[in-house]
Amino acid sequence: MSTPGEYYRSLPPVSKTYGVACLMTTAALYLGLYNHWTIALEYELVFKRFQVWRLITNFFFLGPFSFSFAFRLIIIAKYGVSLERGPFDKRTADYVWMFIFGALSLLVMAAIPPLYIRFMGPSLVFMIVYIWGREFPNARISIYGVVSLKGFYLPWALLALNLIFGNPLMPDILGMVAGHLYYFLTVLHPLAGGRNLLKTPRWANKVRLLILSAVMALYNTLGVNHVCVQSLNVRSHKVVAYWGEGFQVNAPVPSDPSAGIAFRGRSHRLGGMATQGSSPEQAQTRDQGPVQQPMPAAEGVAFRGRSYRLGGR
Repeated sequence: MSTPGEYYRSLPPVSKTYGVACLMTTAALYLGLYNHWTIALEYELVFKRFQVWRLITNFFFLGPFSFSFAFRLIIIAKYGVSLERGPFDKRTADYVWMFIFGALSLLVMAAIPPLYIRFMGPSLVFMIVYIWGREFPNARISIYGVVSLKGFYLPWALLALNLIFGNPLMPDILGMVAGHLYYFLTVLHPLAGGRNLLKTPRWANKVRLLILSAVMALYNTLGVNHVCVQSLNVRSHKVVAYWGEGFQVNAPVPSDPSAGIAFRGRSHRLGGMATQGSSPEQAQTRDQGPVQQPMPAAEGVAFRGRSYRLGGR
């Protein structure tokens, strides 16, 4: 059985960073280090007083310490990690882009007065649940050890539980809308023959590098010794493969067949002659046996010498 430290180090970076940020945000509120209204989403303060941090910080507040807060952290640790290790394996930039697109969609929906919510963190967490249910529709899950159902129905079951417990339903519904919008544009629409309208932009790679820098800064802040930090730097070459933008091996949408082709063009012999066919004289010469021909003087000749057939004759 692994220790808490080993479990923490085994978590993938994006889910771990987001979960720790939400935990630290609520812990700082509990210690009285700030007022939670200073990070709430207020469009009037954003545009009139340029408090632009509110567009980001509201996603890191999942509420005060309570059962609902613990349940949302468990969702990040279970279903968020399952997505990052499963469909988004070796596609960390795409996973970051999923979070960014979900946050932008929720901000647009919050601009509509009937859909306005000050803290969109619960909606972003519920978006993770919805996308997990679409990616693992046949997975068997158990709710409180009482009801067993397929993963496809998990968001609806949680929505029903919130209704029974008297929790507000609007954050969950907005999360489902944002999750379905992402899944439709990235999976369902391409499967129907359309283009992928939501390709991961290049600047998403810079965001993941910022997350890596934040993780290393956290190591330094917590007083990790120099040997551990040096070991982290030694393994940094693996980050390229781990954080890179890739494709899902069993993805329903086929990858671009032209991706990864290093060279397109005509081929040439080492002597500099193009391979466009042979004349009858050249064919007769080949039938007579190995005849040494003078190599024309040309730049970039890789080999000079006598040639032999593979049989040695």
